[in-house]
Amino acid sequence: MTRTTPAGSAALASAGAVVLPLALAQFIASYAGSNMNVAITTIADDLDTEVAGIQTTITLFTLTMAALMIPGSKLTDIWGRKVCFVVGLVVYGTGALLASFAQGLGLLIVGYSVLEGIGSALLIPPIYILVTVLFQERTARARFFGVVSGAAGLGAAAGPLIGGLVTSTVSWRASFWLQVLVVAAIALLARRIVDPPLPAQRPRFDGLGAVLSALGMFFVVFGVLQSGTYGWLGAKQDVTVAGTVLIPEGGVSPVWPLMGIGVVFLGAFVLHVRSRERAGRAPLVSLSLFANKVSNLGLTTQTLQWLVLQGAFFVISVFLQQVRGYSAIETGLVLLPATVGVLATSAIAARMAQRHSARRLIRGGFGLTVIGLGLILALGREQSAVWTLVPGLFLLGAGIGIMLTASVNLVQSSWPEAVQGDISGVSRSVSNLGSSLGVAIAGSILVVAAVPGGTPFAAGIIVLGGFALVGVVVALLIPRPAPVPDEQTA
Repeated sequence: MTRTTPAGSAALASAGAVVLPLALAQFIASYAGSNMNVAITTIADDLDTEVAGIQTTITLFTLTMAALMIPGSKLTDIWGRKVCFVVGLVVYGTGALLASFAQGLGLLIVGYSVLEGIGSALLIPPIYILVTVLFQERTARARFFGVVSGAAGLGAAAGPLIGGLVTSTVSWRASFWLQVLVVAAIALLARRIVDPPLPAQRPRFDGLGAVLSALGMFFVVFGVLQSGTYGWLGAKQDVTVAGTVLIPEGGVSPVWPLMGIGVVFLGAFVLHVRSRERAGRAPLVSLSLFANKVSNLGLTTQTLQWLVLQGAFFVISVFLQQVRGYSAIETGLVLLPATVGVLATSAIAARMAQRHSARRLIRGGFGLTVIGLGLILALGREQSAVWTLVPGLFLLGAGIGIMLTASVNLVQSSWPEAVQGDISGVSRSVSNLGSSLGVAIAGSILVVAAVPGGTPFAAGIIVLGGFALVGVVVALLIPRPAPVPDEQTA
């Protein structure tokens, strides 16, 4: 039997004191992305807006994070990891406080979508970079990556339950007050974090690259969002700007021109990066980070995991509230099996990682997710008992929980120490891009929930199941990762 020595206990306690605020910060950022789902109807009624308006605020929140995550990662190398982390907490807390006083959609978007999104983009990259630089031993690093990744999954999965409880017992505004309190507690705990010194030569910030990449992602996701109003092919109504009809009813949907603009900006970003690299100047992110097959496939699985998770929560939450007439707390309780599934598999993630390769865990996770969505589709009906959703929701949560840590480890372990900060920013960016696309696509299919088992609900689950199947295919393509040379990681 292995005993922990006093020195080992002290080291473990010290590590816990560092990881605790980091894991809590990741938890609250993920919580913010999912807790709104159970209060969609309540908030829409209180602010005298529509479900589509609340869907937009949720999508813009995750989109802001996705667009600014890589710039946030770069700022950690300029400002310092702890400084960036604390600044992110302050911006996030300010946004939550403003959102709690919103009397209309405008202030809710400014506080929640913009400021909380910016704050998350500043505080999340330092979480993973600090774990990388503070824990040099690979086993310890993998363990704490698992803790932080598990906190991300738990926050997303527990968001509906906690948000539903707070909304039903107090108010949807109290959910934002709760975030302010948690962020303040994290800031106090963060005082114990010791940030290793930065190199004397710090990189210059690539402002133009940040703008081009952010605009590219914004227009792509914003284009998808418009499908709920105008449709995917022909425009269902006139597309007007400042009273001028840009696209008449029946013309091409604005989805494609907007996505095309996004692609143009992303293309300009690629050309800009190449130009800076040829000139010997550091770009926002090097294109060489996308030259590793294993890493690219891992990043794709991360995008699909969060797309399916957030999309499914949105679809099921709208179904429960608008079709079954459930309150916020009732919706959260129905989604509890998914929370339990994520928690159960995240808790044993480290043990599974020791016995199975990351690619096997990702394959198994997507397989369970497909089965879970299939059961939800097959058993979920307007008048069916609540228990009929339990098996599918549990398998959905369990599948996602299995993959979260495995995908992060797969990506991070594919790169040497020198680029851990950059790849961490890319990793977080694609995860949030997946969340944005999940809510945007799900919302465009639903718009207004109809009879369960009928077109909107069934179509939403089928489309998300299709993305999960794509995840299975991608996972099958993952080869064995080549070991990172020791001299690069020393």
